[in-house]
Amino acid sequence: MNARLTITATCLVLIGVAGYSGYHLGALHTMPATSATQGDRKILYWHDPMVPGQRFDKPGKSPFMDMPLVPVYADGDDAGNGVNKGGVSIDSRIAQNLGIRTAEVKSAHMGAVVEAPGNVAIDERSIRVIQARTTAFVQHVGVRATLDPVRQGQTLVTFYAPDWVAAQEEYLAVMRLPVSLQTDLASAAKARMLQSGMTQSQADAVIRTGKLQSAQSIASPLDGLVTEIAVREGMTISPGMTLFRLADLTQVWVIAEVPEAQARSIAPGQTVTVSATAAPDPVQGKVDAILPDVDPATRTIKVRIVLPNKQRRLVPGMFASVRFENGDRQDVLQIPTEAVIRTGQRSLVMVDAGQRGYVSTEIRTGREVDGMTEVISGLRAGQRVVTSGQFLIDSEASLRGTSERLETPVTASAPSAPSTPSTATQEHEATGRIEAVNADSLTISHSAVPSAQWGAMTMDFAAHDAAQLKGLKPGDRIRFRFHLAEDGTAMLSSVQPAGAEGGQR
Repeated sequence: MNARLTITATCLVLIGVAGYSGYHLGALHTMPATSATQGDRKILYWHDPMVPGQRFDKPGKSPFMDMPLVPVYADGDDAGNGVNKGGVSIDSRIAQNLGIRTAEVKSAHMGAVVEAPGNVAIDERSIRVIQARTTAFVQHVGVRATLDPVRQGQTLVTFYAPDWVAAQEEYLAVMRLPVSLQTDLASAAKARMLQSGMTQSQADAVIRTGKLQSAQSIASPLDGLVTEIAVREGMTISPGMTLFRLADLTQVWVIAEVPEAQARSIAPGQTVTVSATAAPDPVQGKVDAILPDVDPATRTIKVRIVLPNKQRRLVPGMFASVRFENGDRQDVLQIPTEAVIRTGQRSLVMVDAGQRGYVSTEIRTGREVDGMTEVISGLRAGQRVVTSGQFLIDSEASLRGTSERLETPVTASAPSAPSTPSTATQEHEATGRIEAVNADSLTISHSAVPSAQWGAMTMDFAAHDAAQLKGLKPGDRIRFRFHLAEDGTAMLSSVQPAGAEGGQR
């Protein structure tokens, strides 16, 4: 009984898997292109603009997106994505759904602007070192941690100095003598207190009160923070010993790292704008010096900027963005930086050419300022370029060979005619798994194809002849090469087992 139940359950699972696989492959399988008409226009096939490599022989709902399939017409002007005299045409409804926006090419002022990152640092000119002036015993320390804030006049340390006590007692003893004997001795006793290391204010306190000041203290000479503490209660300090280092933060430095190629436009005294997260508004500063220090890894030069910091919002170590702007401005053609497609070897934009659709155009770029890029050549004022969705359009243009036709004229051929690789046709290579072997094509689940700007997907690849498909079966892992025909069909050039070095079919 258990054996029968097991066999029955296994059969049901296999039937379910087979049904699901048949539906999945049927949904992804490319339909053969057939001719249809709409009014006076001939329809070649239907496709999903988001997956342009898949073709269907009748209208319906896309299996990939929640949107209807779009017809592609024989005259090249289609209701979705299609090539029209070197351009890609998109219906206004589809363009709105895809969020495609354009901007006008304009001539406007653009100055020489350099933006560089930087870090806030202490103005080293404001650092004050507090040292011991005599041998003493520390009784109390007013600040106990590095980076504690201090105020001007705040007691930093209190100590007992035997040498100072002796000098004070000598002076007080002289002051108890008859007045006739004090003239020369009083002056010598005052000088003795100063020579022992007491400050003028400490000596004046003894003279004014006429009392022994056994506990002496050192006060902060500025408002700032403590950057170093080298004394603790109970310690014995000696002359010349550093007790504290203090820094004033009412003025700070910003050290900016500027690319050495752009440093020639920067000069000492130049006004700059510094933006920091801690500062609600940009702060104006001045270039103090261009330091003779080049980072060998980043090829940047350090530029020191003096920045006011009255509210002490900026503290050492904070990140800042520095903008160096040259007042010399000139009119140049410019477009939004987001419109530029950079391939690594060249810069492209998608130009709205009206009835011709969106045309891929190569440009030369210059400076970039405030989100705008200077156009040296390739565009003229008044043209409109795509600023959002251009990568989708460029991907479709690449699939259909638009970029190749812009550079090399190619004789158009009928969509149904087989195409063969030529020296002007770009070859692409990928790996994948065969899902189905058809009469004249393979259905392949392949990995991403960077050279064609494709992501991983399952699609059909047409074969030049049946010999290419001989010996192949579903489930085989293969490495294959292909190219795109005039109508966007992916044509197999060679197929070989994955990992094999030779044996092309």
